[in-house]
Amino acid sequence: MMRYFSFALILFVGLTVLLGCAGTIPTAFPPTIAPQPTAISQATTAPQSTASASGCTLRLATTTSTADTGLLDAILPDFEKKFNCHVDVVAVGTGQALEIGSKGDADVVLVHARSQEDAFVKNGDAKERFDVMYNDFIVVGPKEDRAKVIGTKTAKDAFKLIADSQSPFASRGDKSGTNTKELSIWASAGITPTKAMKWYNSLGQGMGETLLFANESKNYTLTDRGTWLATKDKLPNLIIVLGGDTILQNPDKVLYNPYGVMAVNPDKHPGVNYAMAMNFVNWIISPEEQKIIGAYGVDKFGQSLFYPNASP
Repeated sequence: MMRYFSFALILFVGLTVLLGCAGTIPTAFPPTIAPQPTAISQATTAPQSTASASGCTLRLATTTSTADTGLLDAILPDFEKKFNCHVDVVAVGTGQALEIGSKGDADVVLVHARSQEDAFVKNGDAKERFDVMYNDFIVVGPKEDRAKVIGTKTAKDAFKLIADSQSPFASRGDKSGTNTKELSIWASAGITPTKAMKWYNSLGQGMGETLLFANESKNYTLTDRGTWLATKDKLPNLIIVLGGDTILQNPDKVLYNPYGVMAVNPDKHPGVNYAMAMNFVNWIISPEEQKIIGAYGVDKFGQSLFYPNASP
């Protein structure tokens, strides 16, 4: 089961208990992308797992794609068992996940927006970034393909066709890694989408919700392939219009989508559980766990949802 934490919910429950208790205190993959670590100079609440009985909790801020694909459900029990530590997960857009980390409200972050990750390190919120895995983005849209995107070779050309035909487009609009990539593609096409454009729908939603909206309203959208594969049975009105059936068939390498992991810097945020965060980092980039990540999804979808690329 997915583990999500919500600080507002925890505070509410705590106050309720205190008031009610009269003062008592409750007790074979594609070629990997070369790893590029970046370092700086020295200077929704889920039921608790058995690991939580140890009193150890690791706060993980991550993207919706790691949750929506089921990857975290598949791998986190192994970490909790090995380190006897419960993992509380908040899955939001990358921008929100990094903001949580920058406030010291997470111990470790697992995200996918390289420029934002580099800024996180540069600002001293983490000491180093580590490659974990990658997948790719694809463009999906209604079966009738009003914008005639099928046959294009680049996302830039696809987006131009969508804008020129004013075909409805659903944007996550949530400062996530996917939203960041989408906006960079519009910029490369010389287009700045705004709310005034009736065909452009900025939703402020996660990937799963955005795909459901696109399916119901026959919008085009940009999605990571992993979330598409995990949810496409719920999306009968959508097809892949750019990206092919597998990552090897994707003609636009700009759409490759790397993920990085970072332990929040205890020098800047003394309250973080840095030792356990580094246990998480070393665990997720270990050869054993990388193999498990690479195999995830193959039995169900005939291809991996994520391709490991951690440095040995």
